Amino acid sequence: MGVRYALGALGVAMMGLGGVLTLRTGTAGEVVLWLAGAIVLHDGLIAPLVLGAGPLLAALPARGTVRGGLIVAGALTLVALPLMLRPGSAPNPTVLPLDYVRNWLVLIGVVAVGTGALLGVRRLARRRPSQRRLSQRRRS
Repeated sequence: MGVRYALGALGVAMMGLGGVLTLRTGTAGEVVLWLAGAIVLHDGLIAPLVLGAGPLLAALPARGTVRGGLIVAGALTLVALPLMLRPGSAPNPTVLPLDYVRNWLVLIGVVAVGTGALLGVRRLARRRPSQRRLSQRRRS
C-alpha cells in the first residue's frame, strides 16, 4: 500500500514539474492545442473504429490473433502518424530523410502477413491431431 502512495506522489510531482516547465517555456498554448487534438482524434476516429471492429472480431474463430495484429498495427500507426502528417519539409533535410508513408505501409503489410502466417500455422497445428486420431481409428 505504501508503494502505491509513493508512486502516486511521484507521478503528481512529475506532472507538476511538467506544468511548470511548460509555463516557463511559453508552450502552454501548443500543449493545450495538442491535447484538444488528441481528444478529438480519439473520440471522433479511434474509439468509433474500435467499437465498430468489436462485433466484427467477435464473429471470427481466431479473434485473439487478429486482435493482436490490429493492436500492433495501431501502435505502429500511432508512432508513425506524427512523422507522416508533419507539414512541409524539415529545415534540415537530414533530420527526417525517410519516406515514412512507404515504410509505414511496408510495416503494416509485414504485420498483416505475419498475422496471416500465424493463423495458418495454428490452423495446421489444430488439424494434425484430428488427422492422427482418424488414421488410428482406420488401423483398428
